[in-house]
Amino acid sequence: MTSTTVTTQAHRSSPPALGPERPVAWPKRTVLTLANGLQVVLAEARTFPKISAQLFFRSGNASVAYRAPGLAELTATVARTGTTNRPLRRIEEDLRRMGADLAAHAGADTSAIGISGVADFSDGLLEMLADLARNASFPEEEFERERRQRIEGLKIQRTTPDFLATERLRRTLFGEHPYAIVAPAPEQVAVFRREQLEEFYHQNYSPANGLLILVGDFSAEVILDQVERIFGPWTAPAPAPQKWPEPPHQSGRQVHLVHLPGSVQTQVLVGNLAITRRDADWYRMVLANSIYGGAFHSRLVMNIREQKGYTYSPRSGINALREYGYFSVHAAVRNEVAAATLTEIFYEMDRMRSLPVTAQELESARSYLSGVFSLGVATQDGVLSQLSTVFLDRLPKDYLETYRARIQALIADDILVAARRHFDSANEQIVLVGDRTQIADQAALFGPVTEYDPQGNRI
Repeated sequence: MTSTTVTTQAHRSSPPALGPERPVAWPKRTVLTLANGLQVVLAEARTFPKISAQLFFRSGNASVAYRAPGLAELTATVARTGTTNRPLRRIEEDLRRMGADLAAHAGADTSAIGISGVADFSDGLLEMLADLARNASFPEEEFERERRQRIEGLKIQRTTPDFLATERLRRTLFGEHPYAIVAPAPEQVAVFRREQLEEFYHQNYSPANGLLILVGDFSAEVILDQVERIFGPWTAPAPAPQKWPEPPHQSGRQVHLVHLPGSVQTQVLVGNLAITRRDADWYRMVLANSIYGGAFHSRLVMNIREQKGYTYSPRSGINALREYGYFSVHAAVRNEVAAATLTEIFYEMDRMRSLPVTAQELESARSYLSGVFSLGVATQDGVLSQLSTVFLDRLPKDYLETYRARIQALIADDILVAARRHFDSANEQIVLVGDRTQIADQAALFGPVTEYDPQGNRI
């Protein structure tokens, strides 16, 4: 084999150099507020003859967490099953006629109704959306059916280690703040009354509490006429603002062990309070998390998956809610390596806090985040999702347009700053879900241990 052949083969085995980033073609955007207080965002995306619309309300499960946990979610689910003008069968027929899909959901901070369909039916799509937002009838039989399904789902959920770990961490981090409540208990949903859903709906589904985002194949001028005609006459006051307790201050590492008898795996979850998207450190934190455990090529994955073989998919993330955020690290591992996994989680966390990342890691993470962001806005639904983040979190108007440039401008010192401020290694709260006979001794190595049963009661 000649040297030329060897050189050519080596050259072919090397990955090609990355090309320059392609600019994102942002759709033309129109933002305004109707006289009734409804904020409207229109984004013209003409690549496909479709329209996607989401009507958000700035009230979710947190607003009723200590009175009726999960009420906002059930309200959204049942609201789509009928109005005073359209029974469920009529809704389903209209959706088929317009080639449309309908969904409703609620999270901690928001409730939403979404509809998407063929652009030629924009008027009908908006009329259905407005009807559901203004005239939901909450049919008794649909309420009972959805309530039963929710109860059964909660019973199953309570056997899932990942859910139990998240529930315990949220309760630990947020204390008396409503964000502590992840989901209701089945018996709490069992006593819900239809009238409670109606009350939440009428108090919170109002234009003054709303945000309407439309993305798709339309002229902003034409669609705005439809929006004003359909939504303009709607009047209702915004709900009164609420004041909630602050989360507790955590001092020192503590272990919260949820006993799941007979479990052959341990769900490991580590977390601390962190920041929201409005914080000046947000971009730094996003990049630091990507290098630590937020990407498949991150340090955490290379350590406890590739080198140690403890778990298939460890991950870390920044969970940004409206008022507070939290940082978390997840891994599902064999019982016998629970302590070893925690050791490596803290080793990599402290390494991020102590030493600058390498130039290669920095460049790889910046390229990864830029690429993921570009893919995320390549569809109508992706654009709508990103716009909802901007307007619900009240971020700067150029947040999306400048995101990639801000990420690319970060340097190794920025990562060090974020890790030292927001990877709170000394005060991390540790949740282990598994069989205490297998992991209690390992848990005690990392701090004082409090034990719970799957229902959240202390043992």
